[in-house]
Amino acid sequence: MTQNLATNDATRAAPDDRKGRFATLTFERDVAAPLAVLWEAWTAPAARAIWAAPSPSVTVEFLEADTRVGGREVSLCKVEGHPDIRCECGWLALQPALCSVNYEVISSEGVTQSVALVTADISGTHERSRLVVTVQLSSLAQDMEAGYREGFGAGLDNLAGAAERTMVLQRVIQAPRSIVWGAWMNPETLPQWWGPEGFSCRTKRIDLRAGGEWVFDMIAPDGTVFPNHHLYNEVRPEERIGYTLHWGENGPKHADAWASFEDQDGATKVTLGMVFSTAAEFQEAKGFGAVELGLQTLGKLERFVASR
Repeated sequence: MTQNLATNDATRAAPDDRKGRFATLTFERDVAAPLAVLWEAWTAPAARAIWAAPSPSVTVEFLEADTRVGGREVSLCKVEGHPDIRCECGWLALQPALCSVNYEVISSEGVTQSVALVTADISGTHERSRLVVTVQLSSLAQDMEAGYREGFGAGLDNLAGAAERTMVLQRVIQAPRSIVWGAWMNPETLPQWWGPEGFSCRTKRIDLRAGGEWVFDMIAPDGTVFPNHHLYNEVRPEERIGYTLHWGENGPKHADAWASFEDQDGATKVTLGMVFSTAAEFQEAKGFGAVELGLQTLGKLERFVASR
């Protein structure tokens, strides 16, 4: 989960002395977002990909992302003219909306630069939340403390900004995960229930695979047409999908989104998250009732599944 935490001119040899090799760093952020939203922004792979890069000059490429205990996340931080920096994050503990613990290994050109234990404590309310991150760092190739302070600081600033324009909708559907997934990721059934009460979908093209798309119109009860374009960038069967939302075919992007599916005593907990491109778009969406309309959409999914 690190963001360019190693310096780019990595020293291959271990430092001659131990000064600066071990450090404990603490980062704190107050976030104007609900507790549940901050947790999703902190843990959901689609959200983490948005805030991971500490600056526009850094590109973060996610090679692997599995946010569950025992799962890991592997990413490459790329800066033009410098070797890639590889970050491996392994999840050791996940207590939703409370705490996460992960290890982190940073390497470059095959040389391990550092290892760290990262503990995140989250608290808050339905309006505001607080994140406290403690990093127990062991520098191996060179003193990495300054790089960690800079990278984590910038990344957590990005996280706070992303969380404040994130919308999270959840619903527990009384059906097995395979059934719920099948209703969502089927090109014949998805258009039948997608959208708020009274809305219908008119599909132009639909291909529900990673790299695929859904080009369609949402038609309101009064006949107003809202062109939509979903581009799918990740599909993990019965676990999650990641996609971007655009205003019409190849139009401007207005949100990065994901849907996750979790077993819950024979039922399925569905989480639909959206990180809007700007704070203004987020506020506009809230203003026209996007939360209520989104919950109506998940309600239609539940009714559709129950009727099958």
